[in-house]
Amino acid sequence: MLAQLKATSELAAGGTKSAAAAAAPQTDFGQLLKSAVDQANTVQQTADQLSQEFIRGNQDVELHDVMISLQKANVSFQSMIQVRNRLVTAYQEIMNMQV
Repeated sequence: MLAQLKATSELAAGGTKSAAAAAAPQTDFGQLLKSAVDQANTVQQTADQLSQEFIRGNQDVELHDVMISLQKANVSFQSMIQVRNRLVTAYQEIMNMQV
């Protein structure tokens, strides 16, 4: 990460791309965010399916499995809320910057 920051500052200063910057893996923030949202959605859907199966009386689904999956879904949802809050705060700070 530090190498990427140095390479970016070098490019901004008018330099050329260094070998370390070229070798550094590129991560797409949007793709990472989408992956996290998809994972949280999957956890939510799994918890919903397990709870529906338990309500229907499926003998293969235990109560503790349902409760654990619901807690995992809650934690993943709360994590996504915190990420959203941080993104909104960062956006507001950027918009309030003096140019």
